[in-house]
Amino acid sequence: MSSSTRRRRYLRTAIGLAAVLVLSVVGAGAWFYHRLDSNITTFDAGGVATERPPAPVPASPGAQVPVNVLLLGSDTRDDGNNSLAGGDEGVGNSDTAILVHVYADHKHAVGVSIPRDTLVTIPSCKLADGTWTKPRTDQMFNSAFGIGESPKGNPACTQNTVEAITGLRIDHTIVVDFKGAAAMTDAIGGVDACVPNDVDQYGIHLKKGLQKLSGQSAVDYLRIRHGIGDNSDIGRMKRQQAFLSSMIKKVQDQGFSLPTLLPLADAATKSLTVDEGLGTAMKLVDFARSVSDIKLSDVTFVTAPWRFAGDRVRLVQPDADTLWKLLREDRTLDGHSTSGTGQVTATPSPTATAPTGTAPTGPLTAEQAGAPITVVNGVGTSGLAGSGAEALKARGFHNITLGANTPGQQHTEIAYDPALKATADQVAALFPGARTVEAPGSEAITLTLGPDYAPTPGTKLDSVTTPTTGPGTGGSAGPSSAPSGVPTGIAENTRGADTDPCANLTFG
Repeated sequence: MSSSTRRRRYLRTAIGLAAVLVLSVVGAGAWFYHRLDSNITTFDAGGVATERPPAPVPASPGAQVPVNVLLLGSDTRDDGNNSLAGGDEGVGNSDTAILVHVYADHKHAVGVSIPRDTLVTIPSCKLADGTWTKPRTDQMFNSAFGIGESPKGNPACTQNTVEAITGLRIDHTIVVDFKGAAAMTDAIGGVDACVPNDVDQYGIHLKKGLQKLSGQSAVDYLRIRHGIGDNSDIGRMKRQQAFLSSMIKKVQDQGFSLPTLLPLADAATKSLTVDEGLGTAMKLVDFARSVSDIKLSDVTFVTAPWRFAGDRVRLVQPDADTLWKLLREDRTLDGHSTSGTGQVTATPSPTATAPTGTAPTGPLTAEQAGAPITVVNGVGTSGLAGSGAEALKARGFHNITLGANTPGQQHTEIAYDPALKATADQVAALFPGARTVEAPGSEAITLTLGPDYAPTPGTKLDSVTTPTTGPGTGGSAGPSSAPSGVPTGIAENTRGADTDPCANLTFG
């Protein structure tokens, strides 16, 4: 047999094997899509209100538009969920609600947690018999999910309520029950979560510290409120935000490969209830692809500005309305536009802010890198605190939070407990001219930026570009006002998805 004949035979064999592999993958894919389709449960679109906020208008023909997704956690004990959470089968409630706003560039997102105890007006909602309820005032937000007393809950009613509160059109609603949360965390091999203290109550046993949680322990962590942190629902939401951030990081680190995604998709769809717009595996995949470019560092969580009203909660105004307005206009939390730009321009990059000061000598120790640092905008210039935080991150600090704005500061100041002096010196080296002040008993180093702090030249942190038309504006002409800085009620309740999972887990 000639060498050329052998090469042709080997080539035919290789091509044949490749063809078999391709057909096998396609066949498996078709089988798997069919399996996922049979897993998915949808809720009746007839329960969605007929009078709704307008859909966003593309900034230009063919341009992408923002997408709003409502994530709800159901505490139903129906369909085997009681084995994970205890209790009897009955009416489903939703103690977890996160409104995810995906910006028009599809590279940035904000997740807004709505406290379950918030007193709101629940609009007219459809019951199982086809009738519609009358609007109800001063109702707890989570009770909207229970309208109609269905074990599966009433997702459409909660969607109607969120649209009425925010003026945002909800494109998709996704409900996850206890089984779904357990299965998804199992499918990705667990999620890193931080437990503020040992817990041994209500049949829940968790150890203090950063650890990997999955299955039952993940459900326990997500649902427990008493005996952990500050015992509040607000604290629970902060832990849920941190948990979701870690979950996103885990999936992104593993990569969007078939071995990772297929088990996750199978686990998730078995316990999902979604709107009809996501009612097939192909629709879910298309949606996942549309947001796959969002990096963890470009996701922000914020709790809707709130205050206690007795044993309930009310939204703080005008900050809450400012938040909804920013999202309707597809703006970042400090008022910048992303429409058509493909990027957020509110905060300079780490490489741009790193050269602000004189580099300290020697690397940071692990203790210094993890020391809690609060950055405060003492001027009021939009984005200033974010710029300072990025300079710290570029140096290696990672336990950073943004404090409320305190305009009127005359100079940059670093306050610290004497035990943190070595770390404070490292911070001071990044901000030459800053005054250092001992503050015994302080739990964190507080960096208050004054007018002497200069971000990278050319960074227009004090200006806000306001387009006259664009996504979320309904195409109406005329400029709209944007805040000069992040309102206190928003800044105090904001958490970056890439924040240390043990940082800021309580509201107190």
